[in-house]
Amino acid sequence: MTTVELDDVTLVARAKDGDVPAYEQLVLRYQGPMFRLAARMLASRGDAEDVVQDVFLTAWRRLPQLQEDAAFVGWLYRTTTNRCLNVIRARRPRTDLDLDATESARPDAHPERAAEVSAQLTALNGALQELTAEQRACWLLREVHGRSYEEIADAVGSTATAVRGRIARARAQLAEVMKPWR
Repeated sequence: MTTVELDDVTLVARAKDGDVPAYEQLVLRYQGPMFRLAARMLASRGDAEDVVQDVFLTAWRRLPQLQEDAAFVGWLYRTTTNRCLNVIRARRPRTDLDLDATESARPDAHPERAAEVSAQLTALNGALQELTAEQRACWLLREVHGRSYEEIADAVGSTATAVRGRIARARAQLAEVMKPWR
């Protein structure tokens, strides 16, 4: 028996009609990208997990209010970004990173290379935390999640021109910090 993978619009339409397995498919499809966005914005796995859980719970509750089924993914990015910005504003500035910078270093790699990658990731995570919350959100949505300037503007409640400026400033600041690894 072959299974046909349904597109997002079909899954959203079914979920709006109360189809829980359809919504579960959407959660499985998008919880990873939303978690990665939240983890990088917040520099805290625990806070990221809380935000993502809250986002998907809220999305389920508010799904009937979504006017265009095709807008679901953008809605998730916007909601996740806004929740992260709220968490950042609510807490004091953090300097400690509880993301494990070595988690993406391959265990079978040479130890020297693994140490170098770990140092680069630590530097990048630290540099990301030095950006303003808005710059960090824009940069992550563009560079990590591949969103368009218009989608980012919608997600952060800004204009595409402002988003371009934030990303340019973020890139310049990150490039300066990452110079030693070029």
